[in-house]
Amino acid sequence: MKRRNNQLFPLVSALDTLLRTTEISDYAGALNGLQIENKGVVSRIVAAVDACEAVLLEAAKVPGTLLLVHHGLFWSGAQPIKGSLYRKLKAALDGDLSLYSSHLPLDLHPLLGNNVLLAKAIGLTGIKPALELKGQSVGVIGKIQPLKREKFSDLLSRSVGGRVHLSPGGPETITSVLVVSGGAGGEVARAADLEVDAFVTGEGPHWSFTSAEELGLNLFYAGHYATEVFGVKALAHWLSENTGLPWSFLDHPTGL
Repeated sequence: MKRRNNQLFPLVSALDTLLRTTEISDYAGALNGLQIENKGVVSRIVAAVDACEAVLLEAAKVPGTLLLVHHGLFWSGAQPIKGSLYRKLKAALDGDLSLYSSHLPLDLHPLLGNNVLLAKAIGLTGIKPALELKGQSVGVIGKIQPLKREKFSDLLSRSVGGRVHLSPGGPETITSVLVVSGGAGGEVARAADLEVDAFVTGEGPHWSFTSAEELGLNLFYAGHYATEVFGVKALAHWLSENTGLPWSFLDHPTGL
């Protein structure tokens, strides 16, 4: 990709290649890739976690914006174009905004993914793919210098910039960790099968807390949103470095 390339479709092609968008299996509602095209010229790059109305309205204020998100527009499947969906699409079209979404392809990317970047932020070493879902490894596993459970929780909290909730089912000293960003708490039994001391994810169902206790696993809920800011920032930075286009992060935390 040449520097200062501001044409939309070459940028989309570069993103698809980098993220292996067509090769990675995902949920149907993810609809990874370009979800909204604009007139064809990009003026800036904005990263955000969710393609929610507040984010789209703000991003569309500058014509030619390419908005990169982790959670796109179509998680609910086919739906009438009315209400919030109508307002989001109208804002995008009126503001000449393009939207690119990447869910699991961004989660599991070996350099720019949510999982590997969170793992590095908490100091894991020997990081390798782990926990198969939809025919691919969606998390990473690694080692850490022995750390007391409470100290590890503090470290994780600093890394995600927010509160961490813990189900203290495992050993008091942590040396091995599985990281799967987002809402992977329901995979607690499969995480325990990997024989790690701790499982770090964003959130999980109510029953995952007691399951972690019963399985002898420390389960850390670090926030769905908070564990998934890493990838979109890294992706926007990568695209900026390769195009000369400015980028920024639009923060709209859910607290979940």
